[in-house]
Amino acid sequence: MRDWLLGGACAAVACLLLSGCARPTGDFGRAAPGVLHDRIMPTVGDARAAADGEPVSNFNQTDQEREMHDRVWRFLIAPHAHDWFYDTAVELQRTRIAANLDVQFIADRYYSSLRSTQYQSSRVRYRKVADDIGIDIATIPTTFAAICRVIEVDRQRAIAVSNVTLAAPDAAARVAARKWENDRTIDWFTRALTYRYQSYSVALERLLVETPHEEGRVVDAQLARMQPYVARAQAGDFCLTGGEGLVFKDTGIASRYETAPFTPEPLVRK
Repeated sequence: MRDWLLGGACAAVACLLLSGCARPTGDFGRAAPGVLHDRIMPTVGDARAAADGEPVSNFNQTDQEREMHDRVWRFLIAPHAHDWFYDTAVELQRTRIAANLDVQFIADRYYSSLRSTQYQSSRVRYRKVADDIGIDIATIPTTFAAICRVIEVDRQRAIAVSNVTLAAPDAAARVAARKWENDRTIDWFTRALTYRYQSYSVALERLLVETPHEEGRVVDAQLARMQPYVARAQAGDFCLTGGEGLVFKDTGIASRYETAPFTPEPLVRK
């Protein structure tokens, strides 16, 4: 069993490297289906996880769980920024072939990507950062709502397995395994969101040293909008008040700049 597992893992990793390293992206930034990434690698990964004593659930996914995985995946990668999110490591971790590789990520790759990209104006880099943060902020509330719905599904499963008399003998273990898997995904999303925030912060501060411009105020304001979401994710506060998964912005953090008024130029993509 162990030899088969190691052989399968090596074959899957070799296929992954030869196939372009990252999981393919389809329309609207969603993951594109494929046998390698959707069947072969997850099968090998589940076997690896089970052999290492990790919980592995064989439950079918609920609609809520499928939606959560789809929305969270958008935060685990960054196709708009040239693999600054370690896309190969993300795919190995997603399929459980490898454990939590993301805890080793260093938050300076986004800045390196910005710095190595040639723009007609150094101001455009600031606008790029502000634009990327804005895209993240636009999709965080629906991701929070999807996570909240999965938390409720896990709660309902726990109630059901305690009250259903004809449940399978190992039903409680299966329910616990699926909750462990869901919690693992939620924890990963929290780390990914934190990593994005840290990466944007590093980029801003290094740009301010390298090419100082007033456009830095725009980026700083965007970071102030994003910070409350990061704090809530770190606190596990995904089921927010207001109903229907709505997220209300908290008061932003203090600016890195003096409070003199500044009217930013419109954000323009390169």
